[in-house]
Amino acid sequence: MKNNVHQPVIFFDGVCNLCNSSVNYFIKRDKKNILKFASLQSDAAKQILLQFGVEKVDLKSIIVLNNNKLYSESSAIIEILKLLGGIYKVFLIFWIIPKPIRDYIYQIIAKNRYKWFGKKESCMIPTPELKNKFIE
Repeated sequence: MKNNVHQPVIFFDGVCNLCNSSVNYFIKRDKKNILKFASLQSDAAKQILLQFGVEKVDLKSIIVLNNNKLYSESSAIIEILKLLGGIYKVFLIFWIIPKPIRDYIYQIIAKNRYKWFGKKESCMIPTPELKNKFIE
């Protein structure tokens, strides 16, 4: 399956309200229609990530697969903003902040995401119009 993934894929926690809201935000701003999405809980995500050596999926981290390279935590967020292009490229300045500092802030949010934003009982089900944006 590794060779079949040609578009950038965003792997996210499918029951996290913050993550689902972020996915909806990214979909609306994906003007180039290049992004694909997969819940970290899905078999498809596990299969794809296993091909990149990720055996245990950490639900606290968003992961981006782009050009056969994985980005996680704060680096994944910056990569998504780069992919969105336009005004979002201004956020590429965050690459100059050392990764441990960026990831520390990311981890605080990830650790508290359910408490602050809540969670769903099951993963989000895309509408028929958005179904082609998701890998199952």
